[in-house]
Order: sequence, then structure tokens, then C-alpha cells
Amino acid sequence: MKNIFFLLLFSVFLSGCGSEKSSAGAKTNDKMISEHSIKVGKYLKKDIVIAHRGTKYWAPEETEPAFRWARNIGADYLEFDLQMTKDSVLVALHDNTLSRTSNVKEVFPYISKPATKDFTLKELRSLDFGTWFNKKYPKRAKKEFAGQPVLTLKDVIMIAEGYRLLRIGGEPAKEVIDNNWTGNYLYEIDPQDNKNKPGIYIETKKNNLEKLLQKGLKDAGWLITDHPKKIKTYKGKVNTGNTKARVILQSFHKKSIEQFNVYLPGLPKCLLINSVQALGIPKAFYPKILDFCIKNDVEILGPDISSKENSYGLIAPWMVEMIHSTGMIIHPYTFNTTQEFEKYAPSVEGVFTNRADLALIYYKRLKNNISEEVLKELGY
Repeated sequence: MKNIFFLLLFSVFLSGCGSEKSSAGAKTNDKMISEHSIKVGKYLKKDIVIAHRGTKYWAPEETEPAFRWARNIGADYLEFDLQMTKDSVLVALHDNTLSRTSNVKEVFPYISKPATKDFTLKELRSLDFGTWFNKKYPKRAKKEFAGQPVLTLKDVIMIAEGYRLLRIGGEPAKEVIDNNWTGNYLYEIDPQDNKNKPGIYIETKKNNLEKLLQKGLKDAGWLITDHPKKIKTYKGKVNTGNTKARVILQSFHKKSIEQFNVYLPGLPKCLLINSVQALGIPKAFYPKILDFCIKNDVEILGPDISSKENSYGLIAPWMVEMIHSTGMIIHPYTFNTTQEFEKYAPSVEGVFTNRADLALIYYKRLKNNISEEVLKELGY
């Protein structure tokens, strides 16, 4: 009888261990990502083209022309950075400061260190985020780039859905409530939309905006875990915007990755890494960073191909093998040339690129370079 009792007790113990292993977030082993992360990773397509800041080559980065171009050329994702304004609005800007990509010194000459967080949305909308590009790249300048406004998170989502800013007399139409401008603009169906429906790939900084991002995605119907809207897609066109991977989150910062799990669980996550993090010793660095990814349900690693660690940057063959052995996928950054695609793309699942046109040609999704034709069709 005593033997039977211990046998039953041992059986209950084994049963408990088994149920723990099958729970969400359980690891297949301690060197692999969780079953949950493997499931989320399966939402992601292979050989995806991630349009870095829309484009930094053909138009002013993170502006309406850049994102409309990336959408129409056929990118799978519109990639952009988020900053928060003084009045807690999320805007698409890479830099914490405004001097590089706007005329802030002309409009607010009395502010010595103009930081995005110190301006309201209305104040940012008064700035020109396009003319700098025309000055820096005169051969690719367009008069229509001058005066481009900063975009909000909602603006970028609307472009991904096939809209554009409504313009009256060449100026964006303002949303007015009770005779007051809200700081937002109105939209219209983009007459040049070619039915591609890309997703969005969002980078956060050390700015603690994950909770606000959760609200923004939910309000837009893009939070896949909370009653997401259905977006109409078309045969033969990009359909990422209507998949479970319509939003991918990314950051260099571990705290932000951890906050994704608090406010945005279930969305694919990418940890970005560079040579500063690797500290010149990637063989010691990689096991530690992969342990962090496994612990925090990170499905994607985003290494820098330009790091000077070796001739492969941070995706040398042994690194690729180690990353893939965990069940993770790889989205390196940032591709600019055909030679880079030929060297690195065969061993990874997607690419961040300033030249979505070249990426699509490499993946045989474009027969020739129609980049400038697309700009002309869009009215630039």
C-alpha cells in the first residue's frame, strides 16, 4: 500500500512537471526560445524587405514621401523610430533633437538645444522636415519635399493602410474641433495607392513610451492581440498589414524590450545590437545577449552589418549559426548596395534597407528599378 502511495505521488509530480513544460512561455530547452516565441516567429514571412525610415535615399527620411514611396515600391514593412512630444504625442523621428532634419534653428532661434520632447505637436508641425534633404542631396531634390511636416504614429499607419494627408491649396488640412486645431491632420484615400498593404516596424528609444504605444496601436486597430481591424488586401500585392505580424517592435535597449512584454505581449520583438554593445569581443557577447533574448521572449535579432568586428560585421557565419540554433530569426541592418544583399541576405530572414528598390530586385520581386517612376506617380 505504501509503495502504491509513493508511486501515485511520483506520478502527480511528473504530471505537474509535464504541465509546467507545456505552459505558454515554456522553453524547449534552456538554449532555445520559448514555444510561445516559436509560435509568434511563425507569423513572420521570410525574405522580408523592411524600408528603413521609409527611405533615406530617395526622399527625406520618415516623411510622407518616404513612406508612400516605400509602400508603393512593395516593401513589406515601413520602419520608423518613435519620439514623444511635450504633449505626449508619438511622432516618427529618429533623432532626439531636431537640428539635423528640420529648420528648427530658423523657427526657434532662441532655443540652443532643441529636443523633440520639449515641443508640442503643434509646434513641431510648424517645422519643415524636407528642405534639409534637398540641400544635402541636390541631385535627388524635389520641390515637393520642401515643407514636409513631421508625422505622427497614426499618420504612418494611415499611409500603410492606403491613405495620404488631405491637402487644400497644397497645405495639409487641419482637424478642427470646437474651433481649435487639434494638431492633427485630415486624410483622404491616396489616389496613387497601388493596393500594397505593408506592416509597420517600430523602434523605441530610452523614452518610456511603450504604454502610450499600446494605446496608439489599439486606437488605430493595429494591436493584433486586442480586436484588430481587418485590412483589405489584394492578390499579388503586399498583405503584411492584415497578418498577425502587422506590427513588429524593436529596440537597442533591454529595458524597452522588457516593457514590450508588459504592455505589448504577443507582438514580435527584435533586439538590435551593434559593435558598442559587443565591446569588441562578440564570442563572449553573443551567448549573453542570446540568453537575454531567450529569457525575454525575443524572436528576432537585428545585428549591424557595418560593425568592424570582422569582414561580416556582427553576422559572421558562426554568429548566424549560433542565433539560428536558438530558434530566433535574423533581420540585420542597414543594407544600401547590391553587393551587401549578395553577401549577407542568403543567410538571414529579412533586411533593413534604405534601398527597398534594390532589395526587391535582389529577391526577384521587381524586374527593374522603377524608383523614380514611383516618385513621379506619387506626385514628386
